[in-house]
Amino acid sequence: MTAPSARITAVDTFDVRFPTSRELDGSDAMNPDPDYSAAYLVLRTDAGDGLEGHGFSFTIGRGNDVQVAAIAALRPHLVGRSVDELCADPGSLSRDLVGDSQLRWLGPEKGVMHMAIGAVVNAVWDLAAKRAGQPLWRLLAHADPEWLVSQVDFRYIADALTPEEALALLRAGRAGLAEREAALLERGYPGYTTSPGWLGYSDEKLTRLAKQAVADGFTQIKLKVGADLDDDVRRLRTARAAVGDGVRIAIDANQRWNVDEAIAWTNALAAFEPYWVEEPTSPDDVLGHATIREAIAPVKVATGEHVQNRIVFKQLLQAGALDVLQIDAARVGGVNENLAILLLAAKFGVPVCPHAGGVGLCELVQHLSMFDFLALSGTTENRVIEYVDHLHEHFDAPVVVREGHYRAPLTPGFSATMHPSSIAEYRYPDGAFWVADLAGQSS
Repeated sequence: MTAPSARITAVDTFDVRFPTSRELDGSDAMNPDPDYSAAYLVLRTDAGDGLEGHGFSFTIGRGNDVQVAAIAALRPHLVGRSVDELCADPGSLSRDLVGDSQLRWLGPEKGVMHMAIGAVVNAVWDLAAKRAGQPLWRLLAHADPEWLVSQVDFRYIADALTPEEALALLRAGRAGLAEREAALLERGYPGYTTSPGWLGYSDEKLTRLAKQAVADGFTQIKLKVGADLDDDVRRLRTARAAVGDGVRIAIDANQRWNVDEAIAWTNALAAFEPYWVEEPTSPDDVLGHATIREAIAPVKVATGEHVQNRIVFKQLLQAGALDVLQIDAARVGGVNENLAILLLAAKFGVPVCPHAGGVGLCELVQHLSMFDFLALSGTTENRVIEYVDHLHEHFDAPVVVREGHYRAPLTPGFSATMHPSSIAEYRYPDGAFWVADLAGQSS
């Protein structure tokens, strides 16, 4: 008698928070006191192989409990599902989760519920890659183009990208894959660092970290701006003096400005040759971004870390509203929706430079950029992955950056697995760190 197929038996959730606000790590004009946090989940099965699917949504502290509750609300769609069928077709789960009519009302396809869907879908891809014995970038890069197209939801974007066009892009992208994979394994994928540029850092710390970034091989750094123009002028001058003329400096306003403010402020900083201005206004303001882009050239406009779905990305591209598209591995509906966004960017010829601040975002998004290089865009020209040197030690397979390049991860999966000891220590509010911290505050 044939044994029954393995099933998903549990979806365990955890509220994990790190006290990064104590050192102002991650601080910017809109978010002065972030505590980098993960609404974390583990998919468990009865397959007997010891493999689990790990995923998470990234938040910055308060509200992480709401995000955990949203993930838990998706549990009925997972428990009892066939592991083989799930891993063979993650898109089927994506469609079911997005299509839950009562939960969809809370979006649709945006906000807390959509981020929860992304966390769950990413956990399935993590499990699928582990079962295949491959890092996710390699599983995606070598996947059949027709199958990849089947994983994409073309609803609402078919006026800009048809399945036939997506298939043609993926088929063309396979040419030279083996040579590019050899180059990736030898050199890695270029990165840039935001570590010198947090708004709460002193000029001394900015200078020290900027010089260190250049010594470490980075050819681009990023500074947070938008709180005070005089401070920004001083900090840009300080940074330019530290890195010299041959290193790009991007600036990031984190949605701080109205459209006219974004234009005036960016032009006031133009003497320091910023490469791009990131999130100059609301991520939902497509036409505002287009207006800003026209007014501040040759400074480029970059956005995407808070863009809520493929439909808004479609409009940004159609409107000519951005020069640099910034995917986020945990903001939209997981790998499946990011495939759609990467395909849209390829169709419009816009470079993708992912957002990767936070906890675990570097670990995840490297896989998507490496897939894009190997099997879609075929280039790393004017493409870089953000790197922030925070909290990598909490992951089983942390990112490795050498000479300013992300080394291709070789551990099977999506690099999402967090150490159980880290979860036990930083689970909120009953983890060891937070119990001691709250006791110290009350004493």
